[in-house]
Amino acid sequence: QVHLLESGGGMVQPGGSLRLSCAASGITFSRYAMGWFRQAPGKEREFMAAISLSGGTTTYSDSVKGRFTISRDNAKNTVYLQMNSLAPDDTAVYYCAAGGTNTRSVLKGEISLWGQGTQVTVSS
Repeated sequence: QVHLLESGGGMVQPGGSLRLSCAASGITFSRYAMGWFRQAPGKEREFMAAISLSGGTTTYSDSVKGRFTISRDNAKNTVYLQMNSLAPDDTAVYYCAAGGTNTRSVLKGEISLWGQGTQVTVSS
């Protein structure tokens, strides 16, 4: 079965941290650039971060650069998003995505497979 399964979401206080994980099944994970997107209530889904096939290249949106870190473990078919210094504006459903063969494909929204999403709520 082909799918991406996110985990690690939840509620955290402002300034806190969370680590999201996304486990891939049914695909050759190492052949896909991977990314994270988020969608807040009433807003469009927006790009957060992307990582290349080997993990050697990463790209971030300006809103999370310096606070979020994307990484991957091809042996475990898993991509991660470490989120630090979280703020209420980071509250959203976070989606994992498999793109093409480079980070540009993810940045452009050329997504082959989406996860179901995991809720992150930042509130005091």
